[in-house]
Amino acid sequence: MKAPRLVIATNNGDIGGGEMMLLALASQARELGVPVLVVGPAAPSTLVDAARTAGHPTVALPVSRRAAYMVALRRWRLQNPDGLLWCNGLVPSVATSLMGHRVVHLHQLPRGPQSVLAGLAKRRALATLVPSRSMAASLPGSQVLENWVDGIRPFPGHRHDDAVRLGFLGRPSLDKGVGVLAAALQQLDGQTPGRYRLVLAGEPRFTSETEQRKLEQALIPVKHLIERPGWMTPAEFFSSVDVMVCPSLVPESFGLVVAEAMSARVPFVISDAGALPEVAGPEHPWVAPAGDPGKLADAITRAADHGGCTFAEKAYERWLSRYSPAAGGARLEALLKQWGVTPSPSFSGGTP
Repeated sequence: MKAPRLVIATNNGDIGGGEMMLLALASQARELGVPVLVVGPAAPSTLVDAARTAGHPTVALPVSRRAAYMVALRRWRLQNPDGLLWCNGLVPSVATSLMGHRVVHLHQLPRGPQSVLAGLAKRRALATLVPSRSMAASLPGSQVLENWVDGIRPFPGHRHDDAVRLGFLGRPSLDKGVGVLAAALQQLDGQTPGRYRLVLAGEPRFTSETEQRKLEQALIPVKHLIERPGWMTPAEFFSSVDVMVCPSLVPESFGLVVAEAMSARVPFVISDAGALPEVAGPEHPWVAPAGDPGKLADAITRAADHGGCTFAEKAYERWLSRYSPAAGGARLEALLKQWGVTPSPSFSGGTP
């Protein structure tokens, strides 16, 4: 394998939002002609396997616990200093703290003790990147690299019954606002019985048993209105819903599912938590205060009644200009050039 010019170290062995961006970064770098190497733990191997399936060279460090991964990653980097090291999250950033020729890319705002670790991790880094202005405002010295997502094409000819299908895609949990969404659905069903149903898609990864029990309790009053298909591809999900709802209570650092909804031309309702309004844009009409079931129900009603083609096209154009792979690739190319990472003349950009 040709020596990499970009080495991307994962935060987790499993795949969450940050790891989805790692795969997107690796793919765009390859499209730009930059040889990439992805490094992660051997267990869980989900991320390394996905990178390998996508055609990227990988290194699976023979560890499974986080602390062991951090030690192994630091040792590996000392022995393999070639290429710009892209630390995709706080874990690899802390593991390689005080090393040079690396970038810190944080997908979540460090809080509590993590803030101290983040301060150490940033030292000697070429840059600290975050996905939104909202997050950058809380992390002095950082610069924004907005996320991007592939275009979603819902399956053609899909037909629903007369019910308006609301959709949630992600990690079903109370902090993601699913309890508030259930309360809003109960209000909507009281106003217009049978008009609304909810497709609650996703898996409760990184959620404790206690949190899961609390969520199940919150869903009981509307259990008969909810479909729970588990994990779905974005195309499957957006083919199954009329309005996507992202009712998060915690400040979101970006909101990948919002960008996906824009690309799929599906109307969406969001809370005002963190960067969600920033991603949706200043003209987005359906924003509810986080934690307010009544206002969320009102926004859902308006989206269901007026979420026509005009809005869908405006949202799609915003995705195309800001959050598409082409837009993200242009931003990445500018940063890599700034740091002296240029295409390899003999690298085709295809699958190795």
